[in-house]
Amino acid sequence: MKRLKSGLSVAALALAATLVGVTGSWAQDLPRGDAKALGFDPARLARMDATFGALIEKGMTPGAVIMVIRDGQVAHLSAMGKRTPDGDAMTEDSIFRIYSMTKPITSVAAMMLVEEGRLILNAPVATYLPAFKNMTVVTGEKDADGNAVTRPAKGAMTVQDLLRHTSGLTYGFFGAGPAREAYKAAEVASAENTGIEQANLLASLPLEHDPGTVWEYSRATDVLGAVVEVVSGQSLEDFMKARIFDPLGMTDTAFYVDDEADFDRIAEPFADQDTLGGSSLFDPRVRKPNQSGGGGLMSTAQDYAKFAQMMLNGGELNGTRLLSPKTVQLMTSDHLKGIKPGKYYLPGAGYGFGLGYAVRLEDGNAPSFGTAGEFNWGGAAGTGYYTDPKENMIALLMIQSPANRGPLRLIFRNLLYPTIAESRNDD
Repeated sequence: MKRLKSGLSVAALALAATLVGVTGSWAQDLPRGDAKALGFDPARLARMDATFGALIEKGMTPGAVIMVIRDGQVAHLSAMGKRTPDGDAMTEDSIFRIYSMTKPITSVAAMMLVEEGRLILNAPVATYLPAFKNMTVVTGEKDADGNAVTRPAKGAMTVQDLLRHTSGLTYGFFGAGPAREAYKAAEVASAENTGIEQANLLASLPLEHDPGTVWEYSRATDVLGAVVEVVSGQSLEDFMKARIFDPLGMTDTAFYVDDEADFDRIAEPFADQDTLGGSSLFDPRVRKPNQSGGGGLMSTAQDYAKFAQMMLNGGELNGTRLLSPKTVQLMTSDHLKGIKPGKYYLPGAGYGFGLGYAVRLEDGNAPSFGTAGEFNWGGAAGTGYYTDPKENMIALLMIQSPANRGPLRLIFRNLLYPTIAESRNDD
């Protein structure tokens, strides 16, 4: 995918190359392996594809790409259905809006700066974005004029709060209330704002909760992207390209699809499913000022698999190291002890939340297959990604079906784990 030039200085590029240990195998896809030799039941993998084929026939999504990786090898990769409702067949290299699967990548970008001593987890966000000083919180009441009553926030919002969704921020489309109404009125979702402009706008609005007290899914990772821009001195896109995408060979991952030759590779939903929070899905063919760290990236199964394998490897892929294993361990550990789950606790039963990821706390309790230590996240248009360190497995579901993302992802997980014929989970 062709992107705009990064505009990085030669010195900055040299520094990035030194820090990540750039190798010459940038664009190499993960190697293909034999499913049976990797411990999977080929018949059950075929059943998974057949089931999704039937779901496609029922109109739950135009098409899908499914990818299963173990021991660093692709055990299963299938493309089925159509890329667009009335277009060509789905292909393995189709490009998807990954929405909130952007969040783990932005979180990695931030943690790279933490490793370099340029960003501090328990530092107030206001250290980097001064507009976040003196935040207020809604009380749930309104004054005589109908305006939300607020009070000073108890405590400062930290960088860690942004990473684990305990910032006190919210999204404008989950539920109702004064804070959410303020978001809608201020049009915080507008793609016409740069990341830093959006962050400053959010800072001018009241919080839903006191920082550090409640897990509330929110625009915190958008703010985190703005922090990365301030600390690095680069746009979020430039930083990600130089420090993550190029080193890992993620050639089809960017905030926008700039090359017209790639337009036909973009997967689309059915027309009656082309809405998200009351708005149409964004058009990646048209560049806007916003580079959303919380949900703006486009990617392919092959590209995202490289990022996922880097994390499963403890921060390294093909000799290119982005993070220390200890940093990955910190990110994929639960950070919510003593913190109340909000009304819309998306990780679900049996899960905590780390720095950018939902983290499974035990084998049982959750209403889906999985293993303690598994970490994952998904996107609003339906994409989902799951990493199981004990099984040494990664699985990706790439679809564009906002209306049916919940059931399709659950079905995928419940089809995936029974394909394992040889479990590595011996605990």
